Amino acid sequence: MRHKDENKSEAIFHATIQLLNEIGFSDISMSKIAKRASVSAATIYVYFENKEDMLVKLYLKVKETMSRRLMQGVHDDLSVKAACELFMRNSLGFIMENKDYFMFLEQFMTSPLMQKLCVEDTMPMFAPLFDFIERGKHNGELKAVETTFLLTYCYFPITQLAHAQFKDQMEVTETSLQQVIGMSWDAIKA
Repeated sequence: MRHKDENKSEAIFHATIQLLNEIGFSDISMSKIAKRASVSAATIYVYFENKEDMLVKLYLKVKETMSRRLMQGVHDDLSVKAACELFMRNSLGFIMENKDYFMFLEQFMTSPLMQKLCVEDTMPMFAPLFDFIERGKHNGELKAVETTFLLTYCYFPITQLAHAQFKDQMEVTETSLQQVIGMSWDAIKA
C-alpha cells in the first residue's frame, strides 16, 4: 500500500476545483485532474475510490472551510440581528476571498452528486447559525417559518452581490452591503 502525501492530496483538490470551474462537471476526468495536479492517474486512486468519491469529499472539505469562515466571531452573546449581520458579512468575505471554492459550490449544488449527500453531512458545520435562527423564532424576533427559508434570505442576496462584482456589474461597497443586510433583515424579522 502506498503512503498518502498531504501535499499530493491538496494538489489534487486544487486541480479539481480549477478544472471544474474551467470546464465543468461533464468534461472533467481523472486523467485531466492528474495532469493538472502533476501526479499520475493511479496516484489519485490512492486517495479516492473513484471520481464521485473525490468530488463528494472535495465538496465536504470546501463546506467545512466555508463553515469555519461563516461562523467566525459568532458567539452566544450576540443578538439575533447581530449574528445574522455577521453571518452575511462573513459569507461575503468567504466568497470574495475564495472565488474558486464559491464557484465550485455553485456548480456542485446543481449537479446530480448533490442528491448523494444528506443534509446531515453538512448540518453540524452550521449548527450555531441554526441555533441563532431558532432562538430568534422562539423569541419572536424572526418570522415563524422554516429555518432554511430564513437563512436563504441572508445568504442568497450576498451571493447575488458577489456575482454582480465578479461580472463587473457593480463594485461591492460598505453601502451596498449595508443595503443588502438591511433588506434581508427586513425580510426575515417578525
